[in-house]
Amino acid sequence: MTAAGSTPGFPGTPGTPATPGTPGTPRVLRAMNDRAVLDLLVAHGPLTRTRIGELTGLSKPTTSQLLGRLEAAGLVHTTGSLSGRPGPNALLYEIDPGAGHVAALSADPTGITALVADITGTVLGRERVEADAVAEDVRHRTAQLVTEAVDGALRQAGLGHDDLRAAVIGTPGAIDPHTGQLRYAPHLPGWHSRTLRDDLAAVLGTPVDIENDVNLAAVAEQYEGAAQDHDNYVLTWLDEGVGAAIVLGGTLLRGATGGAGEIGYMPLPGAPLQRGEGKGGGNGGFESLVSAYVVRELTGGGATLDEVMADDTALGEVARRIATGIAAVVAVVDPELVVLSGSVAQAGGDKLRVRVEEELTGLALPRPQIRISELDGDPILTGALRSALTQARDQVFDTA
Repeated sequence: MTAAGSTPGFPGTPGTPATPGTPGTPRVLRAMNDRAVLDLLVAHGPLTRTRIGELTGLSKPTTSQLLGRLEAAGLVHTTGSLSGRPGPNALLYEIDPGAGHVAALSADPTGITALVADITGTVLGRERVEADAVAEDVRHRTAQLVTEAVDGALRQAGLGHDDLRAAVIGTPGAIDPHTGQLRYAPHLPGWHSRTLRDDLAAVLGTPVDIENDVNLAAVAEQYEGAAQDHDNYVLTWLDEGVGAAIVLGGTLLRGATGGAGEIGYMPLPGAPLQRGEGKGGGNGGFESLVSAYVVRELTGGGATLDEVMADDTALGEVARRIATGIAAVVAVVDPELVVLSGSVAQAGGDKLRVRVEEELTGLALPRPQIRISELDGDPILTGALRSALTQARDQVFDTA
C-alpha cells in the first residue's frame, strides 16, 4: 500500500510528475512537452514527427528538437519508417523499451507470482513460487520468497535488480497508513511486519508498494476492462475471499485504516455476525454467503462453480445474496457501475448478471449498471503492473 493520500496508477491519478523550477520557465515547459509526447507514444505506439506535431500542436522545429532530446536521453528511438506517401518516408518514433523495467506481484495463501515488464508494459518474465502462507517457516521468509519470485522473472528477462524502477505487490488485506501493518488478512501471517515494505525494498533494490489486491483489480478494470468509461464505480470481488474497491470521482476510497471496501465482513440478513479478523469460508458476514467455498456447497457439495451456476435454483440464490450485499453498498456510495469479478462472477457470467439486476430491483433506489469482468488473465497482476508502470514512468519520463 502506498503512503496515505497517494494512489499511483489508480483511476484519476495524474500522470504528469512534479517538476522542479518555476512554472512557465523554458525548463519546465520543455519537461511538460517531453512528458506529453512520451505519454502519446505510450498510448498510440509508434508515431511520425508530423503526427506528433498534429497531436500536440507543437511546431515542426520544436517537435524535431524535442525528439532529438528524448532520443539522446535514451527514452525514444526510431523504429522503421512510414511509406506510401508522397515525398521521403517518414521516420517512426517509439518509446525505448529498455528505458526502465518494473516488477508486479500477486501474493495469495498458496504462493507468490511475479512479472517483470519493460517501460512499455511488455511482459518479459514470469515466475511462480509456491508457499503455504501459514507454514511456520514461511512466516519468517516472506522477503526471501518475494525475492525468489522476482529473481526468477528477472532471469527470464535477462535483467537484474538494478534494472527495476518500481515494484507493486497485491495482497489480500490492506496496509494501515498509521501503523504500516497489514490488516484484514490473518491468513497471511508473514506479511504483518511493520518493516516489511522497507525490507522488501532493500532486497529488491527498488521502492516497493504493497496494495490491496481488490484495489488492483479495480485498476485493471479502469485501464482495460469494464470500468474504462466510468469514474464512479464499485468492483465487487467474489472468490475464495470477498471484497470491494470503491472509486468515487476517479479516486479510490481507502478509509482511515485502509480498510474501505472490506465488505466480506459486512453484516447482512441470513449471515452470522463476523467478529474479529477470523475471516474465511463461512465464518460470518457477506463472505459467508457468497464466497466460492460457500457457493460450491449450495448443491450438496463436491460441485464445481460452473456446475452450481448451471443449476437455476442455485444461480437464483447466489444472485439474491449478491444483490443484497450490493444494495447495501449502493445505498451508501451510489456508484454508476458495479463490476462483478472473481471466480464466482466468471462462473455465473451474463446469466448471473441478469439475475443480480433483477434481484436488485427495489432493494436500493439508485440503479447502477451491473457488468461482469471480461479481463483475461489475473486482474490483480494486471493492476499491479499498471500501478508499477505509472510509478516508473513518473521517474523515467521526468526530463526536468
